[in-house]
Amino acid sequence: MTFEKIAFVATDVSEAQDALEQLSKRYGNCPPEEADVIVALGGDGLMLQTLHRYMEKRIPIYGMNRGSVGFLMNEYRDNDLKERLNAAETTTLHPLKMEAVSVDGERTSALAINEVSLLRETFQAAKIRIAIDGRVRMEEMICDGVLVSTPAGSTAYNFSAQGPIIPINAELLALTPISAFRPRRWRGALLPHTASVTFHVLEAAKRPVSAVADHTEVRNVECVTVSEESSIDLLMMFDEGHTLDERILAEQFIH
Repeated sequence: MTFEKIAFVATDVSEAQDALEQLSKRYGNCPPEEADVIVALGGDGLMLQTLHRYMEKRIPIYGMNRGSVGFLMNEYRDNDLKERLNAAETTTLHPLKMEAVSVDGERTSALAINEVSLLRETFQAAKIRIAIDGRVRMEEMICDGVLVSTPAGSTAYNFSAQGPIIPINAELLALTPISAFRPRRWRGALLPHTASVTFHVLEAAKRPVSAVADHTEVRNVECVTVSEESSIDLLMMFDEGHTLDERILAEQFIH
């Protein structure tokens, strides 16, 4: 596939805005809905926002780092962009779907590219029951929270919570506790990507818990179900030799 019609999106920081102006003059800037590819100029936050915004369009997204972290971004250069796009490798990701029910019965659905996390809202630890595919696997965990991560998100919050790094093409999800008090030595589990995880918040009125799917937060939840939304394909493009699976592999050898 050749990429002739390019759409650029950028954060508000000066480096990204300068890049937007320069690249738009050189390559043009068509509306994202009409583009062959969207080039995101910023950091990982912008990449996630762009993936969410155009999730249903199935438009490939190529990021160039004009932010701080840039794990999901390619190196910024203002020349040979079309050649880089034509040579880039595409990684297909599937988001997680969160179905949350609050204590007052309100239902909220949201999608997450990195992870869905449950977090305590007050000074009291959360009490959470965990079921996998309808079978209770842990009757009660006392903790600050718990999360389910995709392979793409396994190097983010999941890794900071001592969860495993998952190769991008592995058909797995990470289930990782956040500061578990009981059972203290449980470090989580690797689940098949087809698994449906249900969290029941125990003593929800006394020990309130929030559920967060990337940028969507639902407070005072009572029950949260998380599963992969395999019907949605997210297309991320990376320079040859610097693919996401290579970055995730390399991350495991940083010490």
